[in-house]
Amino acid sequence: MTKVLVVGSINMDLVVGTAKFPRLGETLFGEHFATYPGGKGANQAVAAARLGAQVTMIGRVGDDAFGQQMLATLGAEGIDTRWIGISATAATGIAAITVCDGDNAILVIPGANGELSPAHIAASEAAFADADVVLAQLEVPMAAIEAAAALAAKHGKPFILNPAPAASLPIKLIGQIALFTPNEYELAVAFEGKPADWKALLATLPGKVVMTKGRDGAWFTDAAGVLQHQPSYPVAAVDSTGAGDTFNGAIAAFWDLGLAAAARYACAAGALSVTRPGAQGGMPTRADVDAFLATRDAA
Repeated sequence: MTKVLVVGSINMDLVVGTAKFPRLGETLFGEHFATYPGGKGANQAVAAARLGAQVTMIGRVGDDAFGQQMLATLGAEGIDTRWIGISATAATGIAAITVCDGDNAILVIPGANGELSPAHIAASEAAFADADVVLAQLEVPMAAIEAAAALAAKHGKPFILNPAPAASLPIKLIGQIALFTPNEYELAVAFEGKPADWKALLATLPGKVVMTKGRDGAWFTDAAGVLQHQPSYPVAAVDSTGAGDTFNGAIAAFWDLGLAAAARYACAAGALSVTRPGAQGGMPTRADVDAFLATRDAA
């Protein structure tokens, strides 16, 4: 099994389903409400674990009911939680999510995620030494991400960054990353000043970027800079929350197969994830993805 170390956020998702998104100043009746484990870091960790990776996570939660629930949930997925700290001053992060017709709008309150520091990363160095690949996002402070990239480099481990939420990236950090996994908007923000056309931008970063493009699947360049396309797999969408996180967890879990094969698995896993509600609730297992691909390949 690939050993995946995830550095990132841990949230509780508070999800409201509605027939339409409210306008500014408008009050609507929602159709249903539920809480789901979430946070981009935790989501990607769960996705990788369900796909067969051996996963360890670094992050922070609050000393509260949501924090206890998140630790229990991650542990139940087989994820090593020993490096997840408990804050004495901040609550567990939450995400308020409105879902309508398969689309979503999200407001994140970082809480304890905002306390993750370079010192916490340094205290977890043993986890970097033991990993095969390190996966991170941008829902925790940039200083922690930079520290994680530096430790991954120190131990010769590939560092995958999902640059979400979108942010401009420090030059030094860019040089330490083995693979970026943005959508089109995140790509433009992360590499501001580079070519505006995404195809031209990918060509300047051969083998270092796989860009998700919704229903158009994923695009990337091989080591020679040749543009490659992995088509999406059409499904009946129920809830798109967590689809991108599923994609990223799959890229890390299948890293050892090479980028083309990992992107194929990631697109399939992402497609399956939107067929059920909840960020983690819809995440498939390796058996689910293999069966799905077998059916699509035979069609």
